[in-house]
Amino acid sequence: MSELTDNTITQTMEFVRYEVKERVGYITLARSEKRNALNYEVVTELKRAFAFAEEDEDCKVIVLRAEGKVFCAGADLEYIQKLQQNDYHENLADSTHLMELFRLIYTLKKVVIAQIHGHAIAGGCGLAAICDFGFTVPEAKFGYTEVKIGFIPAIVKVFLLRKIGESRAKQLLLTGDLISAAEAEKYGLVNYVVPAEELDAKVYTFAQRLCAENSKQSMEVTKEMVARVQEMTLEDGLQYAAEMNAIARGSEDCQRGIASFLNKEPVKW
Repeated sequence: MSELTDNTITQTMEFVRYEVKERVGYITLARSEKRNALNYEVVTELKRAFAFAEEDEDCKVIVLRAEGKVFCAGADLEYIQKLQQNDYHENLADSTHLMELFRLIYTLKKVVIAQIHGHAIAGGCGLAAICDFGFTVPEAKFGYTEVKIGFIPAIVKVFLLRKIGESRAKQLLLTGDLISAAEAEKYGLVNYVVPAEELDAKVYTFAQRLCAENSKQSMEVTKEMVARVQEMTLEDGLQYAAEMNAIARGSEDCQRGIASFLNKEPVKW
């Protein structure tokens, strides 16, 4: 575990907070006056918070949430306007910085749950969709509006295609239309739509269920395999799966879990 405590890391960040409650690590966007829009500093702090949470032994499951009325409005357009004065290489460095955040969340060892209490637009929708699970309120709107301002949904597209497939992705990315929470659930962008007054409790209960009932090692390996197997051919994917299956049989968690099941004893994860 890092020598920093969750209190220390929060004190050193301006736009993001991190705290742990009963093995659930909460990463909170705290730039509500800008609708939690993303700029270089926000992305930097998010990367730092997720990297810290991944190594935090007190944290087993991560929840990404936000303050204010909006979950995340995407890129800070005033910041993007300033970047237009940069040359290609400077802009590439900035866009790579954002790409690294999305890749970090997607490949993170721990399960990440998005707690979406308000609109998730453009890069904010990408941020919500890249999480392993999504809980949202009925009032939230989702969409990728980049094409409406002459921009492109470049980085988010890579992950959206994996999550919901080409047809749905094209519908969202090429129209730039906003959809309701119910439609987002239907598309597979989020998993659950719950009343606003129940959101905190539902997310907490779900996170605690993962903490109590599931092996940390098993969730980590399963998440890694989901990401990797999609890049493989059928034969390579099956071979990879067989090898990982064999490795898992000899793992300490598998031995504990099967022994507990056969002995009719609850296993404490």
